Amino acid sequence: MWESIAAPAVGLMAALATAVPTPSPSPDAAPVLTSAPFGALPGQQVTHTVTVSGSGTLTTTRVTFTTTVDLDGVTARAEPGRCAASPRTVVCDLGDLRLGAGAAPRITISGRVRPGAPPGTVVRNRVDVTSAETTATGARTTSNAYLLPGATATPTDPPPRSPAMASEDRPPGRSMRVPAVAAAVAGAVAAAALLARRRLRRRPGPPPADPL
Repeated sequence: MWESIAAPAVGLMAALATAVPTPSPSPDAAPVLTSAPFGALPGQQVTHTVTVSGSGTLTTTRVTFTTTVDLDGVTARAEPGRCAASPRTVVCDLGDLRLGAGAAPRITISGRVRPGAPPGTVVRNRVDVTSAETTATGARTTSNAYLLPGATATPTDPPPRSPAMASEDRPPGRSMRVPAVAAAVAGAVAAAALLARRRLRRRPGPPPADPL
């Protein structure tokens, strides 16, 4: 009797086990960003390459590239998928991806760094990968960054000038020769006056008057 009851029970449990699907492992997506040349200057051509490696399946995959400096003539190509590009943002829809089953999806972004960015500007390039599977866990992200070079020396005050330099920079009308010339003229006038007094003392007096 017990055998007749146990057999259907075992069969029922086996049917339930096969009916419940085994949850698939969460996908492991890892975006990689390379920029060539890294540290591109204003007016220079740059190419950003994004690859998505890992394992698992991503559904309705989207890759978003952003940068903090405008790119002129920007172009973007996705393999597979399609992209929409603007000077600072590129959005590529790759559809459903099966990572680890072949060549990694690749996105190539090219453009010329727009001139005019001041020295010291932070250029930050960022990539976000989203899909239906990353809604709960958040986007997979990678980035790189650098500073535009510029003058770093601190301006200093000019060194003080020596008295000799100061006298050389005086205007011609205020030369030190003027007081010397005035002193020479005054000495000459004084000498002439003294000589005139001596001559007056040496003159003979008027002759005496005749008596009547």
